[in-house]
Amino acid sequence: MTNLPETADYVQAYNKDRPTDPKRSALIIVDMQYATGHRDGPLAKRMKEQGLTTTDWRFARIHGSVIPNTRRLIDAMRAAGGQIVYVTVGAGQENCCDAPPHMREMFRDMDNYEGTMAHEIIEELKPQKVDHIVRKTSIGAFASTGIDHLLRMLDCESLFMTGVSTNMCVETTAREAADRGYAVTMVEDACATTHEDLHHNTMRNFQRLFGKVRSTDEVLERLA
Repeated sequence: MTNLPETADYVQAYNKDRPTDPKRSALIIVDMQYATGHRDGPLAKRMKEQGLTTTDWRFARIHGSVIPNTRRLIDAMRAAGGQIVYVTVGAGQENCCDAPPHMREMFRDMDNYEGTMAHEIIEELKPQKVDHIVRKTSIGAFASTGIDHLLRMLDCESLFMTGVSTNMCVETTAREAADRGYAVTMVEDACATTHEDLHHNTMRNFQRLFGKVRSTDEVLERLA
């Protein structure tokens, strides 16, 4: 169970639970790449070189909770007949000319463009050939990819969100999806960000109107 406080009754009244059909569901795995989603990647190495501990909670959370729980969710979604959709972030070229201005410097600093190790999805969560991968250059996936078209062609109506960062790319994509009519669930213990308070505040806010917040175990029950 998630340990987040319930939202006010008047808000919950509008946030109705919607039934889950596993075969019309997708697990959305956001930005689990070496660039910022692994303790051996550029972000973690840079922080270590500078003697900074800012991202300690982030990487402890990723390796202790996000990776193992996402692995469980992948296996369950496959068994239930649902879809696995990986969302990656990064530029298409080394000069990052296809990225919006506010993203270019970060992509360059992280060597995050197609063809680099930083851009690759981490080994622990490698996709299979039957899975789907969409690359975004924006914070939210719907702004710069064809993910909406893909999900509708796959006849998906329920989305389960995992990955990094909770309060940035995961949340923005989840909000975009909710506004387009999808039944969206943030899987609380399969998401991470740099600061613990940002993670929990995002979850509290999302469950007000956008969608549901559930634990991995709760999602597995629904998929079963």
